[in-house]
Amino acid sequence: MIRSELIQKLSEENPHLYQRDVERIVNAIFEEIIDALSNGDRVELRGFGAFSVKKRDSRTGRNPRTGESVEVDEKHVPFFKAGKLLRDRLNGHGG
Repeated sequence: MIRSELIQKLSEENPHLYQRDVERIVNAIFEEIIDALSNGDRVELRGFGAFSVKKRDSRTGRNPRTGESVEVDEKHVPFFKAGKLLRDRLNGHGG
């Protein structure tokens, strides 16, 4: 599902809301999650999961094409851990 499909589905399920308002809400939610992660905060959505940021240390890597050693800088990557409700639904329990 892509963002526009999510907005469309939410609009259909909430006919009392204008689609442009649903779009603003969805975008605001994503922006808040991005801002929190950018600040190093964790975002937990109970039953769904938690977003956090993990630090990857700098290291020596290899260029797979040439086999040449390359230095890879330290970086921060987003991480998602599914909540119990989501895991249960994926495995056919509950729902």
